[in-house]
Amino acid sequence: MNRVLRRYRSLPIRSRLALLVAAAVAFAVAAVSVTCWFIVQGKLYDQLNGDLKDMARRPGTVASLLQSCTQSPQGNTQVFPGRNDYVQAIKEEGDPCVDPNSPGTIKVNGSDADVIKGAEGDKVFFRNGTDEDGNAVRVLTRYLGVDQNDSKGVALQLAVPLKGTQSTLNELALILLLVSGVGVIGAGAAGLAVARAGLRPVDKLTEAVEHVARTEDLSIRIPVEEDSEDEVARLSRSFNSMTSALASSRELQQQLIADAGHELRTPLTSLRTNIELLTRSEETGRPIPEADRKALLASVKAQMTELAALIGDLQELSRSESQRGERVQVISLEETVESALRRARLRGPELTITADLQPWYVRAEPAALERAVVNVLDNAVKFSPEGSTIEVQLADGVLTVRDHGPGIPADELPHVFDRFWRSPSARALPGSGLGLSIVARTVEQAGGQVMLAGAEGGGTVATVRLPGAATPPPEAV
Repeated sequence: MNRVLRRYRSLPIRSRLALLVAAAVAFAVAAVSVTCWFIVQGKLYDQLNGDLKDMARRPGTVASLLQSCTQSPQGNTQVFPGRNDYVQAIKEEGDPCVDPNSPGTIKVNGSDADVIKGAEGDKVFFRNGTDEDGNAVRVLTRYLGVDQNDSKGVALQLAVPLKGTQSTLNELALILLLVSGVGVIGAGAAGLAVARAGLRPVDKLTEAVEHVARTEDLSIRIPVEEDSEDEVARLSRSFNSMTSALASSRELQQQLIADAGHELRTPLTSLRTNIELLTRSEETGRPIPEADRKALLASVKAQMTELAALIGDLQELSRSESQRGERVQVISLEETVESALRRARLRGPELTITADLQPWYVRAEPAALERAVVNVLDNAVKFSPEGSTIEVQLADGVLTVRDHGPGIPADELPHVFDRFWRSPSARALPGSGLGLSIVARTVEQAGGQVMLAGAEGGGTVATVRLPGAATPPPEAV
C-alpha cells in the first residue's frame, strides 16, 4: 500500500487528477450499474412471480392436480396442457406428485417443508431452485391444507425455467460492464485533457518561477484575464504582485546603496584627509599648530558623529516590517512628545520651545515614534534662528511643530520626505537627509500622516496626524 501511495505521489499533478477523475467515475458507474442490474433482476423476478400466481389462481388447478395424484401419481392427466411449466404437489412424507406434463421434478428444500407443515400460514412463498437435472427454476410454494386420508400437510409447487431470465441478466451485466469500461476510459481521457487545460496556467507560472530563479529577472509577468477569478488567476496575480514588489524593493535597495555610498563618500574623504594630515605631521616631525590641530580633531569628531548618525538612520530604514510589528504597543503620545522635547531643548538651548500637550494614546513602536518626533523637533531646531521660538501643540491626535526659520520653498516641499534629499540651502548644515524620511515611514506604519507646509509670517509648520483615542484602551490600563 505504501509503495502504491509513493508511486502515486511521484506522478505529475495532471496524471493524478486524471486517475482521481477515472476512479470517481468508475465508482459512480459501478454503483449505477449494480443498482440497475438489481432493479432489472427484481422486475424480472416480479414478472415471473406474477405468472406463477396466475397459474396458481386458474380454476381447477389444485383439484385437477390432486385428482391426478389420487388416481395415478404418475398418470397422464395434464393440468396445464401445452405448457412447459413445473407442477407438483408435495406432502410431509413421500415423493412429490408431479403433473405428467411437467418437464421434471422440482427439488424440495427445508423452506418447502416449513410451508407443508403450515408454518407459513396462507402466504405464498417464492424462491429460486433447481429440478432433478440441475436446471434453474423459479418456484412458488403454496400451502393447501391437510390430506383427509392421512392427515398430512399438502402444498402446491409451481415453477418456471430461469434460463431466459438468467440469460437476460447475464447479457445486461455484460452490456453494463462494457459501458462502464468505456465510460471509465473516456472519463480518464477527459480528465487528463481537462487537467492539461486547467494546469496550463500553472505550467506558465512554473516556467516563470524557474526563469526568475535562473536569471533573477523580476520584470517577467504572467498574463491574466481581467474577468477571471479562479484560483489559478488569483495565484498568477499574486505572483505578479510579488515580483513587482520584489522588483520595487530591489530598485529601492539599489537606490539606497547608491545614495548611501554617495553620502558616505564625502565624510569619509574628509575624515581620511584629516587623519592623513595628522599622520604625516607625526611621521615628518613637523607639528601642526595647536589651533589647527584642535580644529582637525574637532572636524574628525564631527565627521565620526555624522557617520554614526548616518549608519543609525540606515539601520532604521533597513528594518523589516515584521521586526517593527513585534514591538508595537499602545503608548501615550503626550509622554513621547515630552521626552522628545527634553532632548530638543538640550540641542537648542538658545531657543524657546513652548508646548501645549493634551492626552492622546496611539498604537505604535515606542522607540521609533519617539525618534520620529525627535527628528521633527531637530529639523525645527536646526533651521530656527537664535533666540526664536518653536511652538509645539498636541490636540486630538494632531501634533504641530511651528518654527520661525527661513521656511521651505514651494518647489522643494514635494521632495522633503525623499531619502537623502537635502535642500541646496541646507547642504552646509549637518545631517544625512534621512531624518524626515524616517519620520514619514514611522508615521505611515502607525496609520497616520505627516506633512510640511509654509507658515504665515515665515517659518515652517510640520503636522503629524495619528489615529488613537484620548483615553487608553482597557488592555493598556
